[in-house]
Amino acid sequence: MSMLDARSALPTALRRRLSTHGNGERGLWMLMPALLFFAAFWLLPFARLLQMGMTPDRSSQQSGYWTVLSQPQYLVSLFNTVALSLAVTLATLAIAGVVGCFLARQRFSGRGTLLALLTFPLAFPGVVVGFLVVMLVGRQGLLAQLTLSLFHERWILAYSLSGLFIGYLWFSLPRAIVTLVAASEKLDISLEEAARSLGASQWRILCDVIVPSLKPALFSTGAICFATSMGAFGTAFTLGTDLNVLPLTIYGEFTNYANFATAAALSVVMGAVAWLALMLARGLTATSAGSEK
Repeated sequence: MSMLDARSALPTALRRRLSTHGNGERGLWMLMPALLFFAAFWLLPFARLLQMGMTPDRSSQQSGYWTVLSQPQYLVSLFNTVALSLAVTLATLAIAGVVGCFLARQRFSGRGTLLALLTFPLAFPGVVVGFLVVMLVGRQGLLAQLTLSLFHERWILAYSLSGLFIGYLWFSLPRAIVTLVAASEKLDISLEEAARSLGASQWRILCDVIVPSLKPALFSTGAICFATSMGAFGTAFTLGTDLNVLPLTIYGEFTNYANFATAAALSVVMGAVAWLALMLARGLTATSAGSEK
């Protein structure tokens, strides 16, 4: 009896189990390149980063983690970064949600061109976005020239957290708009029509129908926006190295002071905060999707 005949003579359940086992082994081998790449370029360097944060700090001679958690300047930098990222995330979701719903429901001449213009900043790196902010609200920017002619004084926002907020918002909006336009196009219009026929106001329709339907997209987009703002370096570096945010603090500790322990500890803390935001958004998205079912 050939092997093919012997295999066909096996019970159906056993043949299915053997087939599944074989597919699993083939899938594991197909995952090996990705796993090796993940281990070589993320797992091993991150393990080294964790270990480096445990080494003594150059100034305090204590662990880098203890230095970060006990020194006020690092805690202020962490607070500024989290607060700024949260503010940028909320503003991005509010603006992109309105724009996404409008563009998903309205069909007019030039809609494609408008959407392309709104998402054009996706092509710009953070350094270019920072330069555009300087051109807009810097010392020689449009805002400074306008306020000088109207109020005889220059209003300058570029080299502060306000300018950084504008830059991060500019950087985050195109990505959020792309996601929320696609999510808004999938909304069930019949639910809004039913609510409107029952006498619901537009505000109630927004709060009870549109926003709950967009919750998964809002949570995932907000998490990505928050994580991106936490680690954005190019825009902050272009607007000034005196800004007290984590990316610049890490850069200063690493390059100016060769304080590798503190730089590593700050990197781990920043990554942990961003990872917690992503996991929280994932959990809220799953909860929202489960409640809709």
